Amino acid sequence: MTVRQLPLPELTDACVRFGIPGVGLWRQPVQAYGVGAAAALVRDAGLRVTTLCRGGFLTALDADARAAALADNRAAIDECVTLGTDTLVLVSGGLPDGERDLAAARGRIADALGELAPYAGERGVRLAIEPLHPMFASDRCVVSTLDQALALAEGFPAEQVGVVVDTYHVWWDDRAPAAVARAGAAGRIHSFQLADWVTPLPAEVLNGRGLIGEGSVDLRHWRELVDAAGYDGPVEVELFNDELWKRDGEELLRDVAERYVRHAA
Repeated sequence: MTVRQLPLPELTDACVRFGIPGVGLWRQPVQAYGVGAAAALVRDAGLRVTTLCRGGFLTALDADARAAALADNRAAIDECVTLGTDTLVLVSGGLPDGERDLAAARGRIADALGELAPYAGERGVRLAIEPLHPMFASDRCVVSTLDQALALAEGFPAEQVGVVVDTYHVWWDDRAPAAVARAGAAGRIHSFQLADWVTPLPAEVLNGRGLIGEGSVDLRHWRELVDAAGYDGPVEVELFNDELWKRDGEELLRDVAERYVRHAA
């Protein structure tokens, strides 16, 4: 999504030329291209699919909507298998219209994980719960902190359910460093993502993620935290930003790679 302006063939070609060994994919462009075709494209380029994003949205009250969400998540798990990635990122879902009970919504996530985790585990796929900044709690994700994400994950084996550490969403939380250490000790850090926090936020706050090195987040500190916790997996940069999407995609990708080396490698 950082360079969503690049079609998948151009993206994989640019990753190879710039020495980027892996790519986190989103389901919509993968489905549009064809899951099997996307898998072959990445594999033939010698790249790794680091994660697939996203599953989740598991908070619905209506029985039919919950069944549809579970079916969609099972499909996402199957797509992971085809793509050769072991990690499906979950954005858990916000409050249904008219509801105000956060605890009940989180309880429905736990119930859904109880159905999805064994299915994922049988297929060698890990579910990675991503906490989102509290400003998204009402409409996108009632899981706002790493502590909350771990509380959900810890009900399942680590090889089935873990967490995402995304700097954009957790940098503000003074309890997050301890949660990173706890998650690492349990083998539950399944993905690590970088984005910076810049202000003022745009009117469409979802697309306000800052280019790394331009905002308030001490990215190297977070890299050191996850390293100390024992995480040795891929590091992703995930940016949603309307202004960045207007730039030439290859130029932006090169800039991101250079900034990663400068600020977080």
